[in-house]
Order: sequence, then C-alpha cells, then structure tokens
Amino acid sequence: MLQLKNRIAIVTGAAKGLGYATVKKFLELGAIVSFCGRTQESVDKAVKELAEFGQVDGYVCDVSSKEQVRKMVKAVGEKYGRIDILINNAGIVRDAQFYKMTDEQWEEVINVNLNGTFYFTKAVVPYMIEQKYGKIVNISSISAINGNFGQCNYAASKNGQIAFTRVLGKELGKYNINVNAILPGSVESAMISDMPPHLQEMRIKATALKRMGDPEDIANANAFLCSEWARHITSQTLTVDGGRS
Repeated sequence: MLQLKNRIAIVTGAAKGLGYATVKKFLELGAIVSFCGRTQESVDKAVKELAEFGQVDGYVCDVSSKEQVRKMVKAVGEKYGRIDILINNAGIVRDAQFYKMTDEQWEEVINVNLNGTFYFTKAVVPYMIEQKYGKIVNISSISAINGNFGQCNYAASKNGQIAFTRVLGKELGKYNINVNAILPGSVESAMISDMPPHLQEMRIKATALKRMGDPEDIANANAFLCSEWARHITSQTLTVDGGRS
C-alpha cells in the first residue's frame, strides 16, 4: 500500500483547490504537512478543516517573497528537524492577449509561478541534501505545452518549471532526491468555475475521458511521485489531463 507515514511535507498555495486536496491526501497517507496560503483567514479555515485528517500546520506566505519563504521553511525545519517533501503548487493566472498584456501582469505571474518555485526549492534543498533524501514535485500545466490563448505569461512560467525540473533532477540525483513535474489539464477549481459554461464544455469535449479533472486526481499523482513507488523516477513530467493533449 502506498504510504507517506511520518514524512515531513511542505505544500505551497494549499488553502484551497489542488493544494488543499494534496494536503488532505498526504495527511490520510500518514504525512505531517505544513502548507501556506495568502491570507490568515483562508489558512485558519483550511487548518481547522484538515486537522481531523492528521498533523497539519498553516502559514501565511507570499511565495514571491524570498524573505517570507525562507522564514516559513526555517520554521518547519526547526520544528521537525527535517523536510522530506516539497510540492510547489502555488500559482496564479493574469490572462491577456500579448499586445494587451501589461508589465505588471507578466511580472506577477513569473514572480509567483516561477520565482516562487525557485525560492521554496532553494530553501528546502539543503535539508534534503543533508539527510540524503527528498521528493520535489512542481505543479506545471499542459498550457506549457499547448500554449493556451492569452497565456503567454502563464505558459512561459509553467514551461520554465518543466526545464527547472529536468535540470534539477539531474543535479540532485546523487543526493537521493527525486524531482518531477505534474502537468494538470482542466481541473475543477475556482479558476475553471469562473469560465463561461460554453468554454468549460469545450474543454471537457477536448479530453479523451470526456470529463473535467478533480483536484484529487492531482493529489493522487503527487502522492505517487512522493512515495517509494516512484523512487526510480526523476526529471520527468507526468501529464494528468484526461487525454486532452
């Protein structure tokens, strides 16, 4: 049976959505999880709901702030003495056609999606190198491959995560650290529910399975890649999109 018993995990952007589902899944599998969200209210709410499944800590952290990231990782490391798993899940969209896209829209997406991944990984890796063990999963997107209309900034950030994953896995393999990426397709979320119904239907029709993904589908993939079942998998991308790509 797949287990993560007593593994110390960090999941970013997990007060709701895919990250929340991953925290819940990890707790159910025996992990001890620390996660971050954007506001104290959302973090407190998530901790209250998730506490019934296991030992969980919530932090307010802006992943685009290296100072806040370092502070959170230091707190987790000091509390538990090790960090075994990192899920770089936090991400945002600021969609616009390129000729209408502002500098701020570009920079905000790159800062959260790509720089945030760098900052958390940079802070966590020293723990993993010292203990000669670690699992890192970066949540990218099929937009990195398909290039969805109006998402130059988002696609660039997510493709950056893929390249980051491939190189880092090769560099860290000698320390028994696995680094992989997941490419979700359309998954039930606030982001998707805000879309007009006809666009949601188009996305469903584009999949082989003719359904929208569920956050638990991504949580299951995260659990697999962070388990010993995937110990010989690194520098890879796992597409979880219902056969859309």
